[in-house]
Amino acid sequence: MPITTCIFDAYGTLFDVAAAARSAASEPGRETFARHWPAIAEKWRLKQLQYTWLRAVMGEHVGFWQVTQDGLDWALEAEGLGGDADLRERLLQLYWELEAYPEVPTMLAALKEAGKDTAILSNGAPDMLDGAVKSAGIGALLDDVLSVESVGIFKPARVVYDLVGQRFGCAPEEVLFVSSNGWDACAAAGYGFNTVWVNRAGDPVDRLPAAPDRQLTDLSGIPDLARG
Repeated sequence: MPITTCIFDAYGTLFDVAAAARSAASEPGRETFARHWPAIAEKWRLKQLQYTWLRAVMGEHVGFWQVTQDGLDWALEAEGLGGDADLRERLLQLYWELEAYPEVPTMLAALKEAGKDTAILSNGAPDMLDGAVKSAGIGALLDDVLSVESVGIFKPARVVYDLVGQRFGCAPEEVLFVSSNGWDACAAAGYGFNTVWVNRAGDPVDRLPAAPDRQLTDLSGIPDLARG
């Protein structure tokens, strides 16, 4: 069955989640933070994701902005910078202005030219996603931005992946689902989507019931895969 619909995770897939910490580290007066920023960026992202999974299991849903703040607070404290309120505020501000990876606009434009539906499916809250899409200037290249807030649970709950078929009226076999999160790509494969794991770091495949159909090191090859 041909691919009609291309669905993308947002954070880490279209948008560089390390950009906020990297940008702050380059600002004058943040020399101490500059020595810690790679570790903080990594720990921030890890805790942000862990809190989504834990809250889903516990049935204690909050918006993605809350787990983003909670993850940052943990990371800053872990690196001995928990008392820097100005740094915390600046990092959170920059998270609303994340950079898209450089290949994203061209890749999405190629999909639209080929007649594919394109959308984001993200744990992010609608206002966060709106800010990121506008900051990256890719709104015109997306048909929709789908958030887990409409179902009140984070990925990889199956009800989140249901949103794609509900919005676009497509079968799972018509969907190319793209994520930089290995666990997300595995879960989407188990759901029945055609899946691509954008494995920028060269990590091993997660030991889960299903595995991604393909791996890429960036998003530039997505239009060719969507054409079949």
